[in-house]
Amino acid sequence: MKMEVSEKEKNLIENLRCLPFGEIKIIVQNNEPIRIEEIKKSIKL
Repeated sequence: MKMEVSEKEKNLIENLRCLPFGEIKIIVQNNEPIRIEEIKKSIKL
């Protein structure tokens, strides 16, 4: 089974590969990733 990858999905994969470590949130609308939110600061108490 072969699947087509959209330009937004390619961009998502490229961004994931550039992230050395961390946590992200992926926002999806109509089965397409539209935005990545990267957590910048987390404080453990």
